[in-house]
Amino acid sequence: MQSSTHHKRYDSLLLVSASLIMLAYGVHLTVGDTLTHDSVLAQFTHSVFELVNVMWWGVLMGIVMITLLGQIPRAFVMSVLGENQSGNGILRACLAGVLLDLCSHGILMVAAKLYERGASIGQVIAFLVASPWNSFSLTLILLALIGWSWTLAFVALSMMIAITTGFAFDALVRKGVLPSNPNTISLPQGFHFWSEAREQLRNVPWSLSLITKALLQGLRDSRMVLRWILFGIVLASVVRASVPVTVFESLFAPTMIGLLLTMLAATVIEVCSEGSAPIAADLMNRAGASGNSFAFLMGGVATDYTEFMILKDTTASWRIALALPLLTLPQIAALAILLNTLAPPP
Repeated sequence: MQSSTHHKRYDSLLLVSASLIMLAYGVHLTVGDTLTHDSVLAQFTHSVFELVNVMWWGVLMGIVMITLLGQIPRAFVMSVLGENQSGNGILRACLAGVLLDLCSHGILMVAAKLYERGASIGQVIAFLVASPWNSFSLTLILLALIGWSWTLAFVALSMMIAITTGFAFDALVRKGVLPSNPNTISLPQGFHFWSEAREQLRNVPWSLSLITKALLQGLRDSRMVLRWILFGIVLASVVRASVPVTVFESLFAPTMIGLLLTMLAATVIEVCSEGSAPIAADLMNRAGASGNSFAFLMGGVATDYTEFMILKDTTASWRIALALPLLTLPQIAALAILLNTLAPPP
């Protein structure tokens, strides 16, 4: 009994990953300039420093969103997303993923909470697949890097994959192939969002202790996601320190082999969407492979180990986690081949 309590209280993966990140960040700040630039240690500590500086705001916003969602009654969440048995719910979840301006790691936190609040697995998947690099800020970055036409085409194609995959997940749930969300609820008859919201807000006993309690609960709810985000930073930094980005740029031509290598690279190095966008732009502008550029953005979403493990932990189902790459990768590959063949970059 004591051992079980100890296991629940101390998350070794979270603690080890956080300790390594803090150590590497501190080394970069204090003695980073004295390290040999090309050494593995210098590359590792610089990568940790860079990833943390890029990702912290998205993770923080994800915790805030989890805190807010944790305080909102489930009926309100489902009222915004729509009934999870309808196609309208998938479309709303996809649009929410595109419009919500968070990095992929903040999105993972919100998606896990949406599942807990009653969203169908199809809605959660549509939200996840549409969102990681489609946030407003990252879309602006892509606009600057690859132009309007390609950016809008990539957004539209990613939404198409998100919607078809969301429908496929819910269809597999109905057939009993995948488990349904045990948190799913039906809206009360005659439920009206705005009138109910005004009534609920009037009855909230606002206080500093209430806000503090909500934030602490949000941190606790985020722990499951944070452990994989921090582990992802460590793993990505190891890869960055040992595999030069220039190798990817030279190998990813618009060929079947180039596409295969792109998908493998996306699987290995996809940790944050902020890092994916510049590399995807290089694949288009330097390697001349528009399809590979799209595949790199979307392939990381479909095969990211952080996302995979969070899906498994959130849904308590390996089948759901495995279904994500199985259903998305064929669509991504087909569209990438089409883009490489019919629409080479100028």
